[in-house]
Amino acid sequence: MGAIVRHNIGNGGHWYEIDGRKADGVTTLLRDGIPKPGLVKWAAESTAGYALDHWDELSEMPLSQRLTQMTTARQAESRRAIISGQRVHQLGRQLAAGQEVDVPDDLAGHVRSYVQFLDEWEPDPLLIEATVANRAVHYAGTLDLLARVFDAESWLFDIKTGNRVYGETALQLAAYAYAECWLDADGNEHPMPEVNAAAIIHVRSDGYSVYRVPLDGQVFGLFRHVAFVARHMPTMHGWIGAPISHDMARL
Repeated sequence: MGAIVRHNIGNGGHWYEIDGRKADGVTTLLRDGIPKPGLVKWAAESTAGYALDHWDELSEMPLSQRLTQMTTARQAESRRAIISGQRVHQLGRQLAAGQEVDVPDDLAGHVRSYVQFLDEWEPDPLLIEATVANRAVHYAGTLDLLARVFDAESWLFDIKTGNRVYGETALQLAAYAYAECWLDADGNEHPMPEVNAAAIIHVRSDGYSVYRVPLDGQVFGLFRHVAFVARHMPTMHGWIGAPISHDMARL
């Protein structure tokens, strides 16, 4: 048997390898396989908002430079949100493991909210930020938290720090729950523990909410359908070739 490896490439980036072959990441499959109308709406509103807030500054630039500036500003906003979410995840991982953390002022509200979750739900961690994989479907990912709650049940949690949560997270959690194995700190494989329930923890600066999501074979089957579409997107992009003439169409 080969090995399952998570390769970290800096700035929070990473990729997975299963038995010597690059594996699809769970979140990458969901990103490529499900339309994101909310993301399109955010991009338009973010760009328009920047233009209104910097109207005088932009009016002094050449037209092409204005477009570049607005696009760059939107991308910078997206990067800030991603980095902030990564920092919350890192602090959450340490808190769930019972470690003390130094909390930056800009994340104090989010950390208080997560501490409130830990105090009220009292999760007993089984896995924290663990890499999981499924050889049969050839994917891997990194779950946030698998913990025992209510003295017996094993709950799989995913932490979200954005403005809202989305139903497709159920597919993400199903992919983790139906993984075949998880990796310890030394890269050794272990059978995936039983998962009784799945939920999203929406951590905000003013509190938190927990949303239970379905976790069954039908949800996992839908994830597999999404993965199939995502993997075939490059093929579909190549279906449009050069234009043909009327004579060519008759051949």
